[in-house]
Amino acid sequence: MKIDGLLTLLPRGVRVFLACFVVALSVGFYTGLAFVGQTGSTSPSGVETQYLGNEEDEEAEVMVFKKSPREMLSIVHAHVLSMSLIFLLLGALVWACRLPAGLKAFLTIEPFASLLATFGGLCLVWLGWPGWSYLVIFSGSLMTLTFTVSASIVLYQLLWPGRLQTGI
Repeated sequence: MKIDGLLTLLPRGVRVFLACFVVALSVGFYTGLAFVGQTGSTSPSGVETQYLGNEEDEEAEVMVFKKSPREMLSIVHAHVLSMSLIFLLLGALVWACRLPAGLKAFLTIEPFASLLATFGGLCLVWLGWPGWSYLVIFSGSLMTLTFTVSASIVLYQLLWPGRLQTGI
C-alpha cells in the first residue's frame, strides 16, 4: 500500500478536517509548553526546583515542595500516555506526506525517544540526581522542534497540495 503523498490526494473536505485537527493539537501542545514556562521549568535550576522543591530557600517568591511518589507517577503516566498518542497521530500524518523516507523516520521516531528521555530524566532528577535536568531541557527542546516541524509540514501539504505537484 502506497501512502507517500496521500495527504495531497485526499478530498478537500478531508484535508481541511485534518488541518483543523493539527491546529487544535498544536494549540494543546503549545499551551502545555506555556504552562512549563509559567512554572520556571525551562532551565535546569527551574526543573530541579519544580521536582525537588525549594523549602530550604527562605527568600523564594513561591514555595515549592518536592513531588510525592504519587504525584510523580501521575505526571509521568498522564504525559507519556497522552503524548504517545499525540505523536502516533501526527506521525501517521507525516508518513502520508510527500517527504524522503529518512526524514519521515526521524520525525516520527525521535519524539518517542525524546518523550522517554524527558520523563525518564525528570524521574532521575526527582530521585536526587539534579544533573539530569540538562537531559530534560535538551530532549524536551528536541521533542518540541520535531513536533513543530512535523505539524508545519503536515499543514503545508494539507492546505497547499497543488504546490507540491507544480513545484511552486
